[in-house]
Amino acid sequence: MKKTTPPSKAMLTLARSLSFNAQNYIPKGGVSFSLFKVEILSGLTVALALVPEAIAFAFVAGVAPLSGLYAAFIVGLITAVFGGRPGMISGATGALAVVMVSLVTEHGAEYLFATVVLMGVLQLLAGVFKLGKFIRMVPEPVMLGFVNGLAIVIGISQLSQFKTINDLGQSVWISGDILIYSIVFVLLTMFVIWFLPKLTKVVPSTLVAILLTTILVLALKIDIPSVGDLASVKGGLPNFSIPNVPLNFETLKIIFPYAFILASIGLIESLLTLNLVGEITNKRGGASQECIAQGFANSVTGFFGGMGGCAMIGQSMINVRSGGRTRLAGIAAAVFLLIFILYTSNYIEMIPIAALVGVMFMVVIGTFAWNSIKFLIMVPKSDALVTVLVTVVTVLEDLAVAVIVGVIVSALVYAWKTASRIRAIERPSKTDKGAKVYEIEGPLFFSSANSFLELFTPEDDPKLVIVDFAKSRVIDQSALKAIEDIAHKYNSFGKKIKLRHLTKDCHKLLSKTGQLVVDSDNDPDYSLAVDYGVKLKIFGK
Repeated sequence: MKKTTPPSKAMLTLARSLSFNAQNYIPKGGVSFSLFKVEILSGLTVALALVPEAIAFAFVAGVAPLSGLYAAFIVGLITAVFGGRPGMISGATGALAVVMVSLVTEHGAEYLFATVVLMGVLQLLAGVFKLGKFIRMVPEPVMLGFVNGLAIVIGISQLSQFKTINDLGQSVWISGDILIYSIVFVLLTMFVIWFLPKLTKVVPSTLVAILLTTILVLALKIDIPSVGDLASVKGGLPNFSIPNVPLNFETLKIIFPYAFILASIGLIESLLTLNLVGEITNKRGGASQECIAQGFANSVTGFFGGMGGCAMIGQSMINVRSGGRTRLAGIAAAVFLLIFILYTSNYIEMIPIAALVGVMFMVVIGTFAWNSIKFLIMVPKSDALVTVLVTVVTVLEDLAVAVIVGVIVSALVYAWKTASRIRAIERPSKTDKGAKVYEIEGPLFFSSANSFLELFTPEDDPKLVIVDFAKSRVIDQSALKAIEDIAHKYNSFGKKIKLRHLTKDCHKLLSKTGQLVVDSDNDPDYSLAVDYGVKLKIFGK
């Protein structure tokens, strides 16, 4: 019989992530007409909000509007079906668009499409190797800063909708009656979204606000900017084509740096949005699956002329606030978006920009963590600093840089605080007559190594000193070096030092150094350790 090769762990992970899970499509309570209606209407609302965003981000990236719309459709559909969190919405985003500008300017759109394909491959690899789990390392102050910063960015980005192009081709602010009417309809949209849920939740208030504002503007014949003034959303089905770039190492050198940055930003924004939506819908997990879904989606969209994308916190919030909690809403949003492109572009182009700006302003209000302002006074100053820092960097730079800065600062603050916690309790030994015991408390690592050395007084101690690590932990190479240094000090005074209650992982660290020679069967009963002529007796109780 011919032997079959078992599938690798990576392939199993990929297969599980792309498999059908009915629980994500059908809620526990089953399907009802009211639930179906809520999900479909929520998807329609999201699709309406996606149109101007996709067009605007395509302009930012320097590609055709349909490239942004195709990305919103393809990425949105694939991630809705296979993503890690039902209810999330993905599409073309500003965080990615700003990175694409220089690539498109220097090399053209075809290089962008090739970059998007490679970006998807990198994200697929991140999902297969379960790198998404590292999002759990993002501290809460960083999450708050991310949410607040992104809310501010979304709000600021809407201000560009109050600009127009003059006869000289310059971008200028609208003024006069157009500005006044635009502000009025923005406020009207926001009022309807806020007030309608107090009366009824039968239909999404966001959809009602968009329809009401559009009808009023058309009925009163008020001349304010509409979606059609940005660009036409009419088009056909996206066509498959291999990016027209040379398939050589030179091309890889050009696109790989952009692909890596785009993949990183896309995953960070997607995984943070995953956590945020999870807190609202009370669901956990799915990070690796989301990485794979994002990678698969971007790899496909690059072959269909799309500019790529990732999870969109604004549209995700619109969806979950409108009642969309299953994959059906995301699928409906993508399908509606395609219908807009193919058949109803004339009607979508009538929607006033003011209505969509009002929707996004309500998203900003709902997204911003207002309680974090109060917590800034209550929490430790270091956490408050991290929250403010991440918020500012998100606004001034980009999301990926902000999160990385926040995690690094949080880690340094933790290391600083932990370093001050290491201490030693001194007492006479109960087993070795005349010996002195140092009971170490707190972790021993690079930040606390110097403090650890300052705990000992070799010149005043007896001939035998026992260092007990029962309440401590040796973590890294700096800790091992600190143990070596203190052993050398005692050796220089002709005194002996013994190490007690080292954990098994510490024993492995001592064994791997190549400098400390440890000959032992099982922790905690260690035998002799010799380093540079210094003898350290390591033993258990």
